[in-house]
Amino acid sequence: MRWDSLTVRADEAGTLPLGLPEAVVRTFDTPSFAGMTFYEIRAKSIISRVPAASRVPFEWTINPYRGCGHACVYCLAPETPVLLVDGGQRPIGDLRVGDAIVGTVPDGGQRRCQPTRVLAAWSTVKPAYRVTLDDGTELVASSDHRFLSDRGWRYVAAGHEERLDAGDKLVAAGHGDSVATGMADGLRAVVAVEALGTRQRMCDITTGTGDFIAGGVVSHNCFARNTHTYLDLDAGHDFDTRVVVKVNAADLLRRELAAPRWSGAHIAMGTNVDCYQRAEGRYRLMRGIIAALRDHANPFSILTKGTLITRDLDLLTQAARVTDVGISFSVGFVDEVVWRSAEPGTPSPRRRLDAVRAFADAGFAPTVLIAPILPGLTDTDESIDETVAAVTAAGAGGVVPITLHLRPGAREWYAEWLARTHPHLVDRYREIYGRGSYAPKAYQKEIGDRVAEAARRHGLNRRADHRRLERPPVPAARPAPVAEQLTLM
Repeated sequence: MRWDSLTVRADEAGTLPLGLPEAVVRTFDTPSFAGMTFYEIRAKSIISRVPAASRVPFEWTINPYRGCGHACVYCLAPETPVLLVDGGQRPIGDLRVGDAIVGTVPDGGQRRCQPTRVLAAWSTVKPAYRVTLDDGTELVASSDHRFLSDRGWRYVAAGHEERLDAGDKLVAAGHGDSVATGMADGLRAVVAVEALGTRQRMCDITTGTGDFIAGGVVSHNCFARNTHTYLDLDAGHDFDTRVVVKVNAADLLRRELAAPRWSGAHIAMGTNVDCYQRAEGRYRLMRGIIAALRDHANPFSILTKGTLITRDLDLLTQAARVTDVGISFSVGFVDEVVWRSAEPGTPSPRRRLDAVRAFADAGFAPTVLIAPILPGLTDTDESIDETVAAVTAAGAGGVVPITLHLRPGAREWYAEWLARTHPHLVDRYREIYGRGSYAPKAYQKEIGDRVAEAARRHGLNRRADHRRLERPPVPAARPAPVAEQLTLM
């Protein structure tokens, strides 16, 4: 992969967010990072104390990144027609916030058309690909745009495991008598996917349903989050495309670990923003961080939803020989239908379990956080048993169940998603979460007991709280402390 820097500029008046008074701004000439901006800063400190009000059982953390590129930006050519609620069509480049368009929602084994509105709209410049369908339709999109096929959401071009191939069948919608309420009405075969060799203006929208009808087929869009506003950046597009990088993280960490006042306490990573997001493939900050922790024999743990962590297995093995190293993966469920709907920007559960297996083969006993467990969706005995069985087969040393909790911001997004996709569960969620962000303790205990019973059935015999597993002979390893649930967004 080529990582040529297209832009390197120092602070210029009006170009930086208010929360970043000094930064070097970079973009990179690679399709995976088209439309993204990285703000390289020299942080003043890197080991952060966790607020006392937090429910996590650790005091210190490291966050080398702010913002996250796990969720891609999905773009189409401006002239691509988008289906309107009134039955007409409008180019995606002409859509504005508030426009009434048609999306879809699951309905049994099918998709049902659903009126929705444009919540955000923007454009960028990306390398263009042409997707040709069997009825002659041509769609121009970026490589990381996704269309819904009979095999699930598929990316347009190579570089993604779940990519479109000739012969794939896209879900068609919006040709019935009632486009606002009718069912998706068939499949349209992909004839070819080809690179056009040019960079073109592309447009994207956020909708209430998480998708829309473009060129007669179902297209994915980007969900917004509410976790980037402390930098005076917006919670949607900015979170995905404007990532703050603490480029001096490793050197700063060595100084802080050597300071007389540092106690050598356990440091947890990946509990806020995933430290193994896509940007880590470019900046490689974690290798320097792990090396510093290894050289100071400082205990640490890493929690990730990604698979890039396998790149650093050599350093983690070295560190585990001199200190406690906990490796944890978040796999809330193995149902791919639920995964595509609730966590579309993360690696598939199968790929995460492959990473668990790689660490188990290396001698670690990685913990898997079954998180989040979704009431009414993945809290059934069948879902829990299936997930624990898969985790056990992958070689995990233990499991930690974490029931969904809904903070402000995530709460509103999840409530909207639930009302669209599972309206029959709305009353149950009001009962569970009507008094706050967390499910009642009795419900959490019930979930914990059922997960523990499934672990016993499948031979995953560890301490009941799973917070400190037995250390394997070589390398010595300890799982991460129980972390809070990763956000669904």
